[in-house]
Amino acid sequence: MSIFRNISGIALCVICALLAATLPSGHGKAQAHPQPPPGNFLQLDDSKIYYEECGTGPEAVVLIHDGIAHSAVWDGVWPAFCKQFHTIRYDRRGYGRSPVTRQPYFETDDLQALLRHLRVKQAMLVGSSHGGAIAINFTLGHPDVVQQLVLVGAVVDGYGFSDHFLMRTMKNEAPMQKNDVPSLITNWVNDKYVLTPDHAEAKKKLSEILTASPQDLTHDDMARPTHPAVARLGEIRVPTLILVGDQDIPDVHAHAGVIENGIPNSRRVVVEDAGHLMYLEKPDEFTRLVITFLQANHD
Repeated sequence: MSIFRNISGIALCVICALLAATLPSGHGKAQAHPQPPPGNFLQLDDSKIYYEECGTGPEAVVLIHDGIAHSAVWDGVWPAFCKQFHTIRYDRRGYGRSPVTRQPYFETDDLQALLRHLRVKQAMLVGSSHGGAIAINFTLGHPDVVQQLVLVGAVVDGYGFSDHFLMRTMKNEAPMQKNDVPSLITNWVNDKYVLTPDHAEAKKKLSEILTASPQDLTHDDMARPTHPAVARLGEIRVPTLILVGDQDIPDVHAHAGVIENGIPNSRRVVVEDAGHLMYLEKPDEFTRLVITFLQANHD
């Protein structure tokens, strides 16, 4: 498993027993019931994905999460996007409320199915990390659907990673050899490239997300590999904003440079004092940069 593909060679069974407390008869107090999730599920072949939508704006924006945690990472920016757009976020298979799939699939097919289900004919995509790779692949496959791109710490299929990146990933995931999920979560939360050391609240938020949904880091994935997109970036003609945190790992900066050089109508912005998940660290600045870009480049 890498933070971009989230594929683990170690299968971990996470068993959760949910016990409902009952009161003696005649006690007089009503039994509490868990609140239903705010979103819905879309059935896909043998699996399903969880999604949420908000806002009534005429333009649609889809937020595609990274490979570390599910769509709750957008909580800090969600209200602002909902005020401006018809905003959609979803948990990719195996993340958050979406169960693990049992057969191979294409990640872009899931996005296409979701947009079709919601009757969204055109959308602006905001993709983080591997979610950015999905956004790039989807744009190449469905150029008539995508209006604008925002790529956050994104990678592009076909460019590859350095030994430093791969060794860092192996070190962070070493606790999985002993099924030590708490240590696995701690490693990723404290990774200096994911979140800069001085953003305590962001670390707390990520820790809470992963503790509540450890499958984000432990699930096995069956996403089919795609054709390398790096040589096809020049085919993307929509306005594209590339955001990268100044403290992110050098590989991500290299990918950002390749993407900027490849997509004709693109520009890169380096966000200071930010790591890989800048929307957890600086939600207000992230919101301002992205919404300003989307509004300025809308037809």
